Amino acid sequence: MSATLRPPAALPVASTRWVQLGLGLLCMMAISSPQYVWTLFTKPLGAALGATAAGVQVTFSILIVLQTFFSPFQGWLVERFGPRWLIAFGAGLTGLSWVLAASATSLAGLYLTYGLLGGLGTGIVYIGVVGQMVGWFPDRRGFAAGVVAAGYGMGAIVTTFPIADSLAADGVGATLLRFGLILGAVGVLAALGLRAPPAVAPVRLAGGSADVDTASMLRSPVFWLMFAMMSMMSTSGLMVTSQIGAIAGDFGIAKLAVWGFAALPLALTVDRFCNGLTRPFFGWVSDRIGRENTMALAFGLEGLAMAAWLASAGNPLLFVLLSGLVFFGWGEIFSLFPATLTDTFGATHATKNYGCLYIAQGIGAILGGPMASLLHDGTGSWSPVFGLAIGADLLTAVLALALLKPMRAAYLARGGV
Repeated sequence: MSATLRPPAALPVASTRWVQLGLGLLCMMAISSPQYVWTLFTKPLGAALGATAAGVQVTFSILIVLQTFFSPFQGWLVERFGPRWLIAFGAGLTGLSWVLAASATSLAGLYLTYGLLGGLGTGIVYIGVVGQMVGWFPDRRGFAAGVVAAGYGMGAIVTTFPIADSLAADGVGATLLRFGLILGAVGVLAALGLRAPPAVAPVRLAGGSADVDTASMLRSPVFWLMFAMMSMMSTSGLMVTSQIGAIAGDFGIAKLAVWGFAALPLALTVDRFCNGLTRPFFGWVSDRIGRENTMALAFGLEGLAMAAWLASAGNPLLFVLLSGLVFFGWGEIFSLFPATLTDTFGATHATKNYGCLYIAQGIGAILGGPMASLLHDGTGSWSPVFGLAIGADLLTAVLALALLKPMRAAYLARGGV
């Protein structure tokens, strides 16, 4: 019931999809740094531009909002013109955003380069790659979406310490220029090897639905429930992603060491690893025990980990370890939601359909970025920010079992009507 296409044995060259998976993984790794090392840039950018923390954080929200709010259009472009050149263009645009941001002399310049160009570029790559992989792997959607999403979550592992060292040695401008050129080149070269999955006739399975177009999907309450759930999970995760540097400072962790490493870069590295590992892991789990059951498990884990993280504020070792557990409980939304969406509405329009759902990430960027920063500044504490994030995590875990599971089962039993 969870697949709408014939098995991949019918594909002309079975090994091709594994090559495509590897290239998609590399593309995602190349565009991950703008989001996942952002916290390293906030203080040096603020100092260079003479801007407040909240003003600099707007850049992050613009990046995610542009990455997400235009994703349905970006998905249409990829489906219309094919993956290779569009995704290569997106990867090049992402690298260019850092190259141009290196010369920014005002917040407006930073917003237009790092934020706007970076958001458009990363959005094309992200939506395009995920849409391609759920088409190449109709039998393993959770796993395939998780693998390429892991590239986005883990790609910054290889850049976190080099970027931190470069910032300390050469400053923010030189760092953005150098890594913008490197990451842009890697992404473009990988994208040029991508191919669209072969067209395979959709089939209606017993108790399931045939492929649904985007307009019909948007009329379904099932979609909007998934949208609300992903918005809540994105808010909690992006609050941590965008604010972890400030959180470390307020917890008194930023200048401490763990196992001989600076606590904050070490935490970022552990977070990237956990944020990547969770995506194929929970995708694989969901292929076996069901999407909603896995959601409840993972979302509940993040809520509990965030509560323990707040309770242990000031302990550098627990700061590093629990931050990794928080990301392990959050990052899987990027495998579970696209797999669940494609299970429900089919693979023919998967890229455009997921583009609509991915807008929820933009909602999370607004609430988890500057809004969370303003709440912290207004209250002088991270406790209310953490409290809202923990509540959203636990509520979404309950919704997965109490509402999404029966609603989706009823939708599929009606044949998608």
